Amino acid sequence: MFKIATLADWFGVGLIEGIRTSQRCGAEGVQVYAADEFDPRTVSKDMIATVRDTARSCGQTVTALCGELGGFGFEKAEDNPDKLSYLKKVIDLADMVDCRIVTTHIGVVPGDKSDPRYQIMLDAMGEAGEYARRMGSYVAVETGPEAIATLRGFLEKVGGGVGINYDPANLVMVGADDEVSAVKTAGDLIVHTHAKDGHSLKKIAPADFYHNFAEGGLEWAATCGVCVETPLGEGSVRWIPYLNALKEIGYDGYLTIEREVKNGAEDIRMAVRFLQDTLKTL
Repeated sequence: MFKIATLADWFGVGLIEGIRTSQRCGAEGVQVYAADEFDPRTVSKDMIATVRDTARSCGQTVTALCGELGGFGFEKAEDNPDKLSYLKKVIDLADMVDCRIVTTHIGVVPGDKSDPRYQIMLDAMGEAGEYARRMGSYVAVETGPEAIATLRGFLEKVGGGVGINYDPANLVMVGADDEVSAVKTAGDLIVHTHAKDGHSLKKIAPADFYHNFAEGGLEWAATCGVCVETPLGEGSVRWIPYLNALKEIGYDGYLTIEREVKNGAEDIRMAVRFLQDTLKTL
């Protein structure tokens, strides 16, 4: 029905050993950050071959590459040429490791289409999506900053080569939408998912949260008191209704575990077991 994957970098043991650890903990796939030693602007041919060959030998599908744009995503026109150049290189790199999905955060899609940022973001995503489409790939926008209907409407205007990386915890923690019912709204645009969990601690406008995060980063998010990430199954995500909703729309791809904490390896192992046990109940 679904396949379980991990994010190699969050094991804290380096990329190559992270791929091997993903196999050992029972996952079938692995997502990789297109950064640091695997930054497409600096990565060596030997490193690309090592990642591809290690994944194959460990029986791990590279489910997606994470091409983080940083800051405000595609919201600022002056930043977009460099960001588009990077994202296209990530799409090329993904192809070299037998991967067809690049996930990213693009900023906050305005609900008002007359907002100047809307067209700026639409132009940038159109260029990225067309490049991905020609490669037979997808740029998958991660959920969180806006209601799913807003995101879907935006992506439908973009056209081909784009999809959604559905993260239920982002919706729960910041309150942009209901993590279960919005699955139907996202529908066939879901090409990848993150398995993450968390709690909302106080109400905030999602756009305000993500714009503060763009300026303050993980340090701000950890101290703002708005939300908290938890181990899988210990947060507010309603896992059985959520997974059933994915099943109802026909999604049968990867549930890729994301645990954004230092020394998260044991939580990731626990998350694999949690998903394996939960899937047996569906």
